[in-house]
Amino acid sequence: MVPEQQLRAYVDYLRDMGIYDLYHRDDPKILLPDSLREKLAAATQPPVAAAAPALRSSAAPSSNPRPPALTPAARQSSPALSVPPPEFTSPMPKPPSFDTLAPLPSKIVPAADRVAALEAVRAEIGDCTRCPLAYAGRHTIVFADGDPNARLMFVGEGPGADEDASGLPFVGKAGQLLNNMIAAMGLKREEVYIANIVKCRPPGNRAPEFVEATTCSQFLLKQIDIVHPQVIVALGATAATYLLGVKQSLASLRGQWHTARGAKVAVTYHPAFLLRDPRQKGEAWKDLQRVMAEMGLTPPPRNS
Repeated sequence: MVPEQQLRAYVDYLRDMGIYDLYHRDDPKILLPDSLREKLAAATQPPVAAAAPALRSSAAPSSNPRPPALTPAARQSSPALSVPPPEFTSPMPKPPSFDTLAPLPSKIVPAADRVAALEAVRAEIGDCTRCPLAYAGRHTIVFADGDPNARLMFVGEGPGADEDASGLPFVGKAGQLLNNMIAAMGLKREEVYIANIVKCRPPGNRAPEFVEATTCSQFLLKQIDIVHPQVIVALGATAATYLLGVKQSLASLRGQWHTARGAKVAVTYHPAFLLRDPRQKGEAWKDLQRVMAEMGLTPPPRNS
């Protein structure tokens, strides 16, 4: 294998392992705020940080931050990739919780100012290129939907194909089920606030990777602080992992109250999971009933 092909093989391998920062570290437009970078650096495995400069020094910056992927045949034929380097096989670092990423705001944003405050966050995001999802086929940044003054907020994983096309979260089949769940609680979709851990669609609807989720967290954190919900429902393990800064099973997180940004957090199944396993809908309803009791909500009467 010629040196250029070997270098590309290594770079593509690192990308598959979720190590994207080596593309971005020299571009000031996509660096994280110092405070957030320090938090993430503390949670990152040292071998990863040590490996990036060595590769970066031999890879000249280009106008395309994502080098073209090798074909499966090229990957298999590469001796360099036949045995993964041990320093790149460590598990995902534990993410920092939303409570540790930034101090809680000293003042609550007045209700009349929340629309403008959220618009300012959306403007700050712009046509975002801060993480690899910008180069992975994203069409639309999916910011949020719902009432800026909502008492209840739902946080999911990331946009799917329907959301990427429409620019709104939870509009596909999983969104229809979420709408039904909200209605069963005696609310309308327009009365809650809905967002995701990441605002761009991950390829193939996979779970967001560590660098993608932690890069995007700064904006969801600001949204939560502005809306100031009483209760947040984390939909699925990914939402719970990054909101709470934990690496635990969904089963161990359900059935108890957690906190994030001054709000109580309940963990339940993602609607997409409930579509795959409808038997768990009853368990999800138990989680929502706990939320309803906390908020003093009454379900609508059933039609006889």
